[in-house]
Amino acid sequence: MIKTAALCLLAVAGTAAANPYECMIEPNQVVDVRSSVEGLIEKVHVQRGDRVRAGQVLVQLESAAENSAVALAKAKADAQGRLQTAQNRLDYAQKKLERSNQLQAQSFVSAQARDEAEAEKRIVEAELRDAREQRDLAAHEHRHAQDLLTRRTLRSPFNGIVMDRMLNPGDLAEAGTGRKPILKLVQVEPLRVEVVLPLEAYGKLKTKTAAEVIPEGLGGKYPAMITVIDSVFDTASGTFGVRLELPNSEAKVPAGIRCRVDFPALRGLAPKASLMRGNTLK
Repeated sequence: MIKTAALCLLAVAGTAAANPYECMIEPNQVVDVRSSVEGLIEKVHVQRGDRVRAGQVLVQLESAAENSAVALAKAKADAQGRLQTAQNRLDYAQKKLERSNQLQAQSFVSAQARDEAEAEKRIVEAELRDAREQRDLAAHEHRHAQDLLTRRTLRSPFNGIVMDRMLNPGDLAEAGTGRKPILKLVQVEPLRVEVVLPLEAYGKLKTKTAAEVIPEGLGGKYPAMITVIDSVFDTASGTFGVRLELPNSEAKVPAGIRCRVDFPALRGLAPKASLMRGNTLK
């Protein structure tokens, strides 16, 4: 009888030590991929369920006109004829002025001829400045055309998974948040774990401390780190929220499932924790 009672006490103590709270595993981000410009979709490079990398090309819009604009702007930016002509004229005007100064000092030419040579040099200097400004303007136009072309290529903002594909080649991609997205991406590395705790737990947890997450139906324990502790409570239920970050580099844990999380700092709250398990996580 004593041995049986001792085993029961050990079982209760073990339950209190584990102290798991109900939680929900969610994607770190869910993003609707839309185009910032309107255009026909030329190619969609991914399918539902594909894993994508940050910066990977997902969608290409038809961009023949934009490619032509870039080529034209580049040709203007690379053109050096006008600038070289102005530079040659300035070199000639400089030498002419120097000769005029020498001749005028020896009284071989009039002061008026020397002034005309100086005025010609100043005019050519202005032409050279204008040529340089036009060259710089052409370089800016080339960058602008390149930026417009870049907007027609949609890339992944993070490492993730294609959750859904709503549009296909030939469909019209429309700009604006109210328009139909082309793709839906989810970021599952890392995952986000949301848990609701009773007020008695407030002050006992700190950010950047560890906890263990047990996904429902998968088994196993996964380390996670506290990233957010709410400082605004829910008055009706007397609870507050905590968010954890769950590393998931190998995508072993799916998003959108329930879980349990064990906080080492809260293992003494087991009797009160059981009251929380009936709460519905949002």
